[in-house]
Amino acid sequence: MTDDQQMSVLWYVLILLLPLSALLARRIPIGHVVRTALMWVGIFAVGLILATLWTRNRGAVDGFLADAGLTHSVVTGRNVEVPRGVGGHFWIEAEINGVNRRMLIDTGATQTSISRETARAAGIVVEDGFGVMVETANGTTINQRARIAQLRIGPITARDMPVLVGDTLGDDLLGIDFLNQLKSWRADGNRLVLEPRAR
Repeated sequence: MTDDQQMSVLWYVLILLLPLSALLARRIPIGHVVRTALMWVGIFAVGLILATLWTRNRGAVDGFLADAGLTHSVVTGRNVEVPRGVGGHFWIEAEINGVNRRMLIDTGATQTSISRETARAAGIVVEDGFGVMVETANGTTINQRARIAQLRIGPITARDMPVLVGDTLGDDLLGIDFLNQLKSWRADGNRLVLEPRAR
């Protein structure tokens, strides 16, 4: 046992002795003291179990809250940590030309894509001319090209970013084209960590 562990044990013994000595000084029956002590041990044990479960399942809890719209991505230093949702997806709060949108980070999507509704809200001008055929889970669709003046996720900013705009898109998707502009991105347990390049 190390010195730190010995000090910790001594500290806990002292903490237990103080209330026990106070109870004994009041000449309370020993049966009552034992019942009270067992009750407090039980309360602390339940608290410890709950704290352990919370720590071990933090990603799942964060993901549930994220799917329920009760939490956002977490900015740590210059990095952004995104909790995994219950469905296994990563959702992030993004700002597109100053308009807040919830976006799905889709590592299977080559390009970032948004709905026409999001494009209108963010003042994005859609290019005229031929569209781009895109294969989606719902089949083939034709999207138009456009550019986002500024896309912000916490401290991470992308400027003059190409984007696809479509009518049939259910969600705004943050694609691999955005992720490849970062210094790194990685799954860390139940979180996706986005690290921007140095300025």
